[in-house]
Amino acid sequence: MNQTIETILQHRSIRQFTTEPIEPQKLQLILSCANAASSSSFIQCTSIIRITNPETRAQIAQLAGGQAYVASAAEFLVFCADFFRHKQISPNAQLGFTEQTLIGAIDTGLMGQNALLAAESMGLGGVYIGGIRNNPSKLTELLSLPNHVVPLFGMCLGYPARQPEIKPRLPLSIVVHQEQYQQLDSEELKAYDQHVRAYYAARSSNNKQVSWSEQVSATLDKEARPFMQAYLKRQGFSTR
Repeated sequence: MNQTIETILQHRSIRQFTTEPIEPQKLQLILSCANAASSSSFIQCTSIIRITNPETRAQIAQLAGGQAYVASAAEFLVFCADFFRHKQISPNAQLGFTEQTLIGAIDTGLMGQNALLAAESMGLGGVYIGGIRNNPSKLTELLSLPNHVVPLFGMCLGYPARQPEIKPRLPLSIVVHQEQYQQLDSEELKAYDQHVRAYYAARSSNNKQVSWSEQVSATLDKEARPFMQAYLKRQGFSTR
């Protein structure tokens, strides 16, 4: 056990922030840590857009489904997969491959995780905002994103106003497979569902009575942004 591992294991999403701003040097360190993440073939296909204009923040909060903390957090960053700069460097660049979409998503996710871990190590907190993909075309227009750039997620950062309980994750016995893929153990899943149900019932806010399996079923039994495929193709991603 060391400080890095303790920081990772203490992760929880923060949605309530104080009004204290993030010091410029801390923000610079967070962004530098994001930029230090691994990059497939050193392509470096991620851009981060820092949003400070209150009106823009308010619009994004609404586009993301009315998530007020997008507007109130000390910092709000939009992480984008970006191959537009590569097109500027090499006009003949072969873009649009689905593999590039995967690379963009993976590299951008790695940068986001680096940024959040760096922030948490300095006593800050944050939350990912996947809701920016609720209205990707409007967000693209709002942020003047060119072709070959897509916004993947936002990130709120700030000083936590409260520290919610840590959500229990799936046990490693379910997540980690030995040599070959293992079928789901129904008894282990049942025990985990009971654990999650107890967590939701006992936590200090937003109590509810639901298991993990029930929550996952409710999420996956409905359509998941079916407009994304057409949007990605309009932006020059996954066209082949």
